[in-house]
Amino acid sequence: MNNQETIRVALTGNPNSGKTTLFNAITGEIAHVGNWSGVTMDKKAGEIKENLNQGQAEVTAVDLPGAYSMSPFTSEENITKEFVKNEDPDVIINIVDATNLSRSLFFTTQLLELGIPVVVALNKSDLIAKKNIDLDREELSELLGCPVVNTVATKNQGLEDLVSAVHEVKAEEQAAPFEAGDVDLTDRSAVEAADKRRFEFVKSIIDKVETREVESNQQTIQDTVDRVVAHKWLGIPIFAVIMWAVFSLSQTHVGPLFADIFVGWIDQLNAGVASMLGDSVSPVLRAILLDGIIGGVGAVVGFLPLIMVLFFLLALLEDCGYMARVTVVMDRFFKKVGLSGRSIIPMIIGTGCAIPGVMATRTIKDKRQRRTTAMLTPFMPCGAKLPVIALFAGAFFNDAGWVGTTMYFLGIGIIIIGALIVRKITGDKSTRSPFIMELPEYRFPSIKRATKSMASRGKAFVIKAGTIILICNAAVQIMQTFNWQFEVVAEGAQSTSILASIASPFSILLIPLGFGAWQLAAAAITGFIAKENVVGTLAVVYSITNFINPEEFALVGDGTNVASVMGLTSVAALAYLVFNLFTPPCFAAIGAMNAELESKKWLWGAIGFQFSVGYIASFLTYQVGTLITTGSLGTGFLPGLIAVGAMMSVIVYFMTDEEEVQSEATVNA
Repeated sequence: MNNQETIRVALTGNPNSGKTTLFNAITGEIAHVGNWSGVTMDKKAGEIKENLNQGQAEVTAVDLPGAYSMSPFTSEENITKEFVKNEDPDVIINIVDATNLSRSLFFTTQLLELGIPVVVALNKSDLIAKKNIDLDREELSELLGCPVVNTVATKNQGLEDLVSAVHEVKAEEQAAPFEAGDVDLTDRSAVEAADKRRFEFVKSIIDKVETREVESNQQTIQDTVDRVVAHKWLGIPIFAVIMWAVFSLSQTHVGPLFADIFVGWIDQLNAGVASMLGDSVSPVLRAILLDGIIGGVGAVVGFLPLIMVLFFLLALLEDCGYMARVTVVMDRFFKKVGLSGRSIIPMIIGTGCAIPGVMATRTIKDKRQRRTTAMLTPFMPCGAKLPVIALFAGAFFNDAGWVGTTMYFLGIGIIIIGALIVRKITGDKSTRSPFIMELPEYRFPSIKRATKSMASRGKAFVIKAGTIILICNAAVQIMQTFNWQFEVVAEGAQSTSILASIASPFSILLIPLGFGAWQLAAAAITGFIAKENVVGTLAVVYSITNFINPEEFALVGDGTNVASVMGLTSVAALAYLVFNLFTPPCFAAIGAMNAELESKKWLWGAIGFQFSVGYIASFLTYQVGTLITTGSLGTGFLPGLIAVGAMMSVIVYFMTDEEEVQSEATVNA
């Protein structure tokens, strides 16, 4: 044993076997639960709950990525293989889907050959009776030569028996029921022959322990539903309607009800602190504390209820199995533009946060496809961008649900077009890798799990608001308060401030996009640190006290609404939203890109590409939108067109690796 006081347990199993759900149940940790392979992108460890240990030695559980075999096809499976073989766990808990033994036991027999004690958790055992399956657990345990415990991870059933079995087998020796023998892994025919013998052995076990009244090849209700929601043409409009409903509920109907209460609390806090400060406090300190810190951070946190409702609804979609169908619908589009089918997984994960989404690209073997996916994943609107969407949807479009939905699908469209551009620039002619994913069964989503997921993401949002955003807004307020001689700028003369002098040169570049004000440029710049800063900075530079209720958006001492204060038309506001959503992500996400791209040239090329895409998309939104609404092009069309051309030239330079292209051409030849 590794440690006399602690038992280290490796949790292994096929994707969608309920492995991560069981890990959460026995440790109390909140790991992301998804319905696609690769949701556990790295090892995650947690102490098993004391009440399950019943006073025995501590047990540390390590949640490993889902795997189908100890002969890894993906880097996820390689993580599992390397840990199990090289990290010397004391016990392996193999989570097996009780409703699909034929798939799961192949991996189980491989684990039993390693000489490490194995406990099989027969998960989803509550579904056996519903599927008219008769399963002899005791016979299965005897044939495998290891304990087999019935568990229902979603209902916390069988967990004590499972942990008890871990303590019982930790020092036992188990005889492998099947020995493949020494197989030369470089000999494909030998490997296939060994796998065939293993499948035949697994089938012999299943014939002895399982009886099905309904043949698995008959069409089920799930199959019927999948023919509609995962249809190659119907799937897209169905997805659009569902996402519109999600954004509409979170941004228009349910979210604002809680947001109004939340903003009321923030206003009370601001008023209370102002009362405590009194009139004797320095006006500069008062402005920094009330406008910069409380006002700026409060403006961002005010959107927390809208975001949490959105996270809750998305968690329900993930839990019920629908989001896995989205990957199937989008797979054929992604393959046509040169991306791997596995590119879909990082992008869906990226809707929560771009950082784990970018990290998830490591599951893609082909280097070109992995790099392309890593640079395109941040185009999916993540949680940090939701306050920006909510602000502009409320201020300029009366909280219309179509704004968020449009941005979501615009992100997908930009990814598809971007993949085509990158493929053309890099001369990518690599072979497309297959995408194999087992669809989970539909199930009624768990309110408890969705609530935990929502709370976890909400907590991360609040922590970010209380650290990065707080510091950034305080800095913005200070730079707006002083000029370069560190004199307090006069009221109404903020254009002479440090902030204005820094942002003004950048604002010139934004004139062709419809928003050339230095205040808007300053907000966009701080957005590169963290996208939520866009909202906080706008609150500081315009002294806006209420972002939630469009009819109550107001300046201090003035009743002018937000749209008038910013001086933006609806078209320009939409262009500004597009610019902030589709330019480079936050610094942390860029750091993740740096790790996955493994090339400084590709990193700078990716950043340049992302900035150019955001600029061009915003340019087209403003110029075309203005042409449609007014009959003429917007301000700065020609300079903007020249800037677009220059950006495309830079992209081509950074992303064309002549040496690599020639090398690949030689290989292909």
